[in-house]
Amino acid sequence: MPPKGASFIWSETPRGGPRNDGGMIRGRRPPPRNNVGMIRGPYPPPRNNNIGIRGPRRPPPRNNNVGIRGRHPGGVRGHDRRPPQNNNVGIRGRHPGGVRGHDRRPPRNDRGIRGGQKALIMSHRHEGVFYAKTGKEDVVLTKNMVPGQSVYNEKRISNQNEDGSKVEYRIWNPYRSKLAAAVLGGVDNIWIVPGARVLYLGAASGTSVSHVSDIVGPTGVVYAVEFSARPARELVTMAQKRTNIIPIFEDARHPAKYRMLVGMVDVIFSDIAQPDQARILSLNAEYFLKVGGHFVISIKANCIDSTKAADKVYEQVRKELRAHQLKAREGITLDPYERHHACLVGDYRVVEKQNN
Repeated sequence: MPPKGASFIWSETPRGGPRNDGGMIRGRRPPPRNNVGMIRGPYPPPRNNNIGIRGPRRPPPRNNNVGIRGRHPGGVRGHDRRPPQNNNVGIRGRHPGGVRGHDRRPPRNDRGIRGGQKALIMSHRHEGVFYAKTGKEDVVLTKNMVPGQSVYNEKRISNQNEDGSKVEYRIWNPYRSKLAAAVLGGVDNIWIVPGARVLYLGAASGTSVSHVSDIVGPTGVVYAVEFSARPARELVTMAQKRTNIIPIFEDARHPAKYRMLVGMVDVIFSDIAQPDQARILSLNAEYFLKVGGHFVISIKANCIDSTKAADKVYEQVRKELRAHQLKAREGITLDPYERHHACLVGDYRVVEKQNN
C-alpha cells in the first residue's frame, strides 16, 4: 500500500487486467526518466560533470593556446585567434605590403648601392669627402675607417683600386646629418679636413660624428660632447671601434668641467637645439678654439624663437656670434633636408687686414 497521502502510480503486482510485455498493467506506464535516473518534472536540471550545472552559469570553454575562447576578435572557434608571429618581422601584417608569412621589410643591401662595382666614385671639392654617380642619383660618401662595419645601417660601397685592393665608402645621408645637408647645399668650406682636431657639440648617438671621424682619419681627433644618457651610451659603443673619437658625457654649457680632456681644436661644430646655442658656442670657443680657427653651427629657428620669421632668427644669431668675436663668413639654409634650419660658417678672432 502507498503511504498515506501518496497517489498510486504503478505496481508490480497485477490487480486484474491483461499485462503488457514489460510486465506492467496496460495503461499504467511509469513516467519517462532522463539519463540521470530522475523522473521528469520540477527537479533540478541535469548536470554536466565536466563543467557544472548546464545553463547560464556555464563558463565559456577555454582554448589553451589563447585563453577564454571568443575573447579575441575574429578567428574560428577552437583555433588560435592571435595573429601568428613571424620571427623575421614581428606581428604579421604590421608592415605594409608584402606576402603573408614573409619578411615585409624592404630588403637591405649591406654592400650599398646595387651594382656598387659600377658606381663611379670621385673626390669632392671638400677634402676627405667623395661622391658617387649612379644610375638613379648622386650620393655623398666618406671613406669608411672601419671597413665592414656600419654605424646606423647606412649603405656602403666597395670599390676596387688598380692594384687590386678594395676601399669601402659609407653613404652620408643628408636627412640624418645636418653637416651632410650643408655639403649638398653648396657650402664653400666646412674646414673639417684629414688630420684636423674637431670639437663636436651635440654628438647624440654618433651619426654625423662617425662621418667626421672618417674625414679626419687616424691622424685627427674628434671630441664628441653629449649630455643625454641614452645617446651617450650608443656614442661610447661606436667610439670603441673608432679610436679617433673621444666621447665626453657632459653638458656643453659648462666647458670648464671637461677642460682637462679637450685640447686646442681647429674647428668647432655645434648642433645643439637650444635657445642659447650661440652663447654655448662662444663659451666653448673661448676655452678650446685656437685663434684663427673656424666654427660651423646648425641653427634651428623654431627652437630659438618660434614667433619670428626664420630669416630674422638667423640674423639674430649671427649678431650674437659677432659680439663674441665669431664672425660668420657664409650662411645657407638646409632645405629641403631640414625645414627652418640654417648653417653658418665663420672664423674666430681673425684680424681684418687693412688696405693702405
